Amino acid sequence: MNIIVHIVNWFLNHSLGQLIFMFWPFFFFDLPRFVLLDILCVPIFLFQRWKDRYRVRDAKLALFREQPLVTVIAPGKNEGEHLPALVESIKQQTYKNIEIILVDDGSDDDTLQILRALRRQGLIDNYFRNERRGGKAAAANLSLRFSKGKFVVHLDADTHLREDAIENVIFPFYMQDGVGAVGGDVRVKNIDYNLLTRLQALEYLKTITVGRIVSSVLRILRIISGAFGAFRRDVLLRLKGWDVGPGLDGDIVLRMRKLRFKVLHEPTAIAYTSVPTTVKRLIKQRYRWSRSLVRFRLRRHRDMLSPFNKNFELFNALTVLDNIFFNFILDFKWIIYMFQLIFFFKMSLFTVSLVNYLLYMSLNILEYFMARIALGDTFNRSEKSLWLFLPLMPFYTGVFLRSVRTFSYIAELFFKASFYDKWNPWKVSKMIRDEN
Repeated sequence: MNIIVHIVNWFLNHSLGQLIFMFWPFFFFDLPRFVLLDILCVPIFLFQRWKDRYRVRDAKLALFREQPLVTVIAPGKNEGEHLPALVESIKQQTYKNIEIILVDDGSDDDTLQILRALRRQGLIDNYFRNERRGGKAAAANLSLRFSKGKFVVHLDADTHLREDAIENVIFPFYMQDGVGAVGGDVRVKNIDYNLLTRLQALEYLKTITVGRIVSSVLRILRIISGAFGAFRRDVLLRLKGWDVGPGLDGDIVLRMRKLRFKVLHEPTAIAYTSVPTTVKRLIKQRYRWSRSLVRFRLRRHRDMLSPFNKNFELFNALTVLDNIFFNFILDFKWIIYMFQLIFFFKMSLFTVSLVNYLLYMSLNILEYFMARIALGDTFNRSEKSLWLFLPLMPFYTGVFLRSVRTFSYIAELFFKASFYDKWNPWKVSKMIRDEN
């Protein structure tokens, strides 16, 4: 109670200008980008979905009337233990005209034996094996080469689909013309494993569920997760498939956008994926993800920002600019802000830090409940209990993940660290280094 009184009195003793000066990162950037836009765009999405409910029905009827073949691909290395469950979830889909192609990318576990058994039992249509690891993109492109479907659904090997996931990720192609890809809503499968997986589950609800709904409404969606995304096969072939390197999921989306295809997020298409269970594995994953922003947005696709480019398109430019500004440039604002706190607010550092914590905790609470509103009855019991862990989110996202991102950006900017990542086979990385 005393601390609340102290904070209230402290607020009353400062003018609005002083408070804005003390908390400018929140008021100028995080509040409008991650709160006000959520409050605006999520209701717009829900209203639009209600207004289009008959169009959704008609799109699904058109899908089931045409019955196009959908090829599901899932490349992976040493993922044998996950494959039976993945295949079972595909077989239980409400949409049935599905071709399943799995690729073993140089595994040294029992993946090959499991694939043979699945094929023998008639549970998959085809499988391939790279005797030497070629990387995720090479494995996905091998599947694409032998696929026959009108649409290709890319899954991670440890993904588990809700029973209507394929139906719901495909029907948007029948609602709008010019749709090249549709992303599903990826949520955490091993949510109850430990504290770290619960925090990642909250993060996924915030960044994937709410974040991509907002980006889709604003027409600046820049990524479809490799864990669950659907693509027109003809467009994939036109692009010659996925490119190698960390960040290939975002790269192919930007290449589609350059061809003026629409990219959508569909929150009713739900898949569950396993997330890292240790801090070390999580750092390694995010280190790889973060470097892709520099590699692809700042280097490879910076031409999307140029109004002098003959293929310039405003929303494509805003897509890249939003990513660079809010995820890259503003990621370094915490360094400036820390110096400001030390030099200007040394005597009230504890109070300012506490108020910052309360502001960002409020932001996370709002985003969590926005996700609950957007997803409705698809929230499971474990996700409903995540509110208990919201007080930890400012430390998880604001301190831990931000530190990892900053280190990743610096490593990629000055040392091109992604070109030496063991995530890709060394021969593949060397070839790309030589080309760049």
